[in-house]
Amino acid sequence: MASRRRPSTPFSSPFTPYPSYSYPDATTTTSHPRTGRRSNGRPGTALPRTGASTLAGMEAQQVVCAVSESRGISPTVGLAFVNLDTLEAVLCQICDSQTYVRTIHKLSVYGPSEILIVSTAASPKSKLFSIIEENLDALDSNMTLLDRRYWAESAGLEYIQQLAFADDVEAIKISVGGNYFAVCCIAAVLKYIELGLAKTFPFHSLRIKYEPSEGSMMIDVSTIYALELIQNLQNPKSRDCLFGLLNENLTPMGSRLLRSNVLQPLTDPETLNTRYDALEELTTKEDMFFATRSGLKSFLDVDKILTALIVIPSKPTLHHTEQSINNVIMLKQFVNSVNPIYEALTGARSTMLANIRELCAPENVVPVQDLINAVINENTTFANQPLELRNQRTYAVRSGVNGLLDVARTTFKEAMEDAYQHSTELSQEYGIMLDLKFDNARQFFIRIAASELEDRPLPPVFTNVFRKKSMIECQTLELMKRNQKERPITVSHQEVLLMSDEAIQGLIEEVRGQASILFRICESIAMLDMICSFAQLVTSQDYVRPQITNTLAIKSGRHPIREKVQSSKFIPNDVYATQQTRFQIITGCNMSGKSTYIRSIALMSVMAQIGSFVPAQYAAFPILHQLFARVSMDDSIEANVSTFAAEMRETAFILRNIDRRSMAVIDELGRGTSTRDGLAIALAIAEALVESRALVWFSTHFHDLATIMAERNGVICLRLALIHDDTMIMLYKIAEGAVKEPHYGLALARVVPLPSGLLEHAAIVAQKLKNQVLNRKRTSAAVIHERRRKLILNLKEHLVQAQSGAMEGEVLAVWLKELRKEFVVRMSAIDADAARAEEDTDSSESEGELHREDTAITIGSGEGTRSMT
Repeated sequence: MASRRRPSTPFSSPFTPYPSYSYPDATTTTSHPRTGRRSNGRPGTALPRTGASTLAGMEAQQVVCAVSESRGISPTVGLAFVNLDTLEAVLCQICDSQTYVRTIHKLSVYGPSEILIVSTAASPKSKLFSIIEENLDALDSNMTLLDRRYWAESAGLEYIQQLAFADDVEAIKISVGGNYFAVCCIAAVLKYIELGLAKTFPFHSLRIKYEPSEGSMMIDVSTIYALELIQNLQNPKSRDCLFGLLNENLTPMGSRLLRSNVLQPLTDPETLNTRYDALEELTTKEDMFFATRSGLKSFLDVDKILTALIVIPSKPTLHHTEQSINNVIMLKQFVNSVNPIYEALTGARSTMLANIRELCAPENVVPVQDLINAVINENTTFANQPLELRNQRTYAVRSGVNGLLDVARTTFKEAMEDAYQHSTELSQEYGIMLDLKFDNARQFFIRIAASELEDRPLPPVFTNVFRKKSMIECQTLELMKRNQKERPITVSHQEVLLMSDEAIQGLIEEVRGQASILFRICESIAMLDMICSFAQLVTSQDYVRPQITNTLAIKSGRHPIREKVQSSKFIPNDVYATQQTRFQIITGCNMSGKSTYIRSIALMSVMAQIGSFVPAQYAAFPILHQLFARVSMDDSIEANVSTFAAEMRETAFILRNIDRRSMAVIDELGRGTSTRDGLAIALAIAEALVESRALVWFSTHFHDLATIMAERNGVICLRLALIHDDTMIMLYKIAEGAVKEPHYGLALARVVPLPSGLLEHAAIVAQKLKNQVLNRKRTSAAVIHERRRKLILNLKEHLVQAQSGAMEGEVLAVWLKELRKEFVVRMSAIDADAARAEEDTDSSESEGELHREDTAITIGSGEGTRSMT
């Protein structure tokens, strides 16, 4: 097995092997460092390497992943992830395309620090190997090759039988039945952790679950960046992104769950409605909401606590012993924090809240509390300060458990009293308020507020002086001697820890038997925290519960992030999209709000499919299975990729993967090349997207694109309105039809302003070009046919909606009469255009005949003249 890592210098040889793990008697393959490759995930942007992927979450986590594939036209990919920080294992098997887009998406969601691939895939390189290799920068992962022998289905099933929670074993085995590649991957991951990382797990201690690939929306890496789902584009540390907006969580578990949901929103309407019900109940019951939020504040990172208690190191150390006591103290705080949540959810009616309350019931927690209370002192609590935490560790185990432990504690107490006595004497002698502090590096030291000295110098008895803001930290010779004397406090503390270890390890062994229910409680707390986070946002903003329908309809929708950051009032807009209005061309002046409008639709769709309410007065969404965005205009100098090449690459990716269950927002396509070529390419792409039957919002400055596509079935034209007189006033309001201002670019240039003579000349040129285009335009029979077809299909859609809608009786009759009237008027207008077009064609043909006759006469006369001559 060999690890694939980034070269330490730009001049490293591409054939230099890098440090790797080796198993005994294992055949290994060394892969070479990445040299000059760029990720396809987000073309043109260099990603920082910070020890964890930017997409991988708020903190660096150690996640090991294994990937394997079948070979064929439609490849099947198996994946297994093991998070060593939260002790969660996820298996999935994906029927992917030749571009492996779903596999890369899944890797982006979990952000593995190590990706294991079977060694035979590297020589020769398989397509999956090459694609993962190209995306390693974006994923910020290392690639490790592992011998084929460790990818065994029988070993994977055996690991599941031994390590999964006893109650879950049979259900997991049924879930993974037939998923050969996923089972092989879990075998490889766990063998790597055991032999390569020297970590093992006790029986029935691992949260293993099978995650179907069809249960979530697919969002590619480029779209995640473009829509700022996880990170702000301008400032990576800013909270001005969708995750930052929604992240009002009070626990680390809730934040991790939210991030996972934002990256892979749900596609199950029943689950979404369950979340909506819980959120609605929390927003309408203030007492329950505030009591729940108050109860959540006391939770530590339970995932990591339980993981640390369960993972068994191969070689236990004193540090492990110390951390074990810390973890038991934190576990004590966790189980004591569960009951307030149980009380806060009293009277909960929604299914989700009722289930969470049931999991937090005393009968699930009391057995663990009894185990802890039998060993740990009742008044022991988790402390943040090093000295306090040290004292809590020392006195954590009850007296009487070990006689030698009590003696060691007495020695430790005497040494501590000596240090405090010395501090008190110094304070009295010099008239200065002293604060005795402790850390592991310096042990005991003294902290003095600078204001205590006023204009006096620090007495010479204080040494090793260090000024830290308004505080002075120092020591004395006596204190240093006490730290270093024959039987120092540290040694006493270590003896106490070692004598406590037997009782602590016995307690941990018994707690492991309750790991299953503790992890379930932890998961329920994470879900409750996420829903409460949504409730916190909903109660402070004007958000509405979305409905799941076949039509996308939004009344007064707002961009959730833009609304938060801008000081002025956000102007809302309506959105309506069905199959007959599935492709919406958005035109408008620069800075009129086109990009904000189309991004807001995508962001609200994501919010709706994670269970949140959305910023609107009314909202209905269809279930989307894929989301695409092509909105950035960045060049990539490093990768030698122009704006045009970048947008064509991303658009090609969209066209290969988009289908009827998808949404795409595309901004200013084709502007990276010449106007004529850009229009031709944008038109071809637009027609392909119309054929895909996906919901598409396509903003453009190409007026001809809107004119040509307007008569296509399924296409409508919209614009961002403005008032244009001497100045240009953006209304930021969507309106029907293409933009009416013919030369808004010139008008905006006058506002800037550019020199007047230059603008006058530009206006003359623009008018001449416009006249040439108008002279060439003529209504064609094909366009008339498309307009008729579009009108009839619109009528059909309205009738189908009326049949399944709530209107009836007189209201329905009036509506149908108005619909018929509008249909007759619009069809008559089309017939009139068709008649005019036919007349124009006939007159053009007559003129052509006369022209041809005149030409023939002229030619004949010329021939006769020539022959006579």
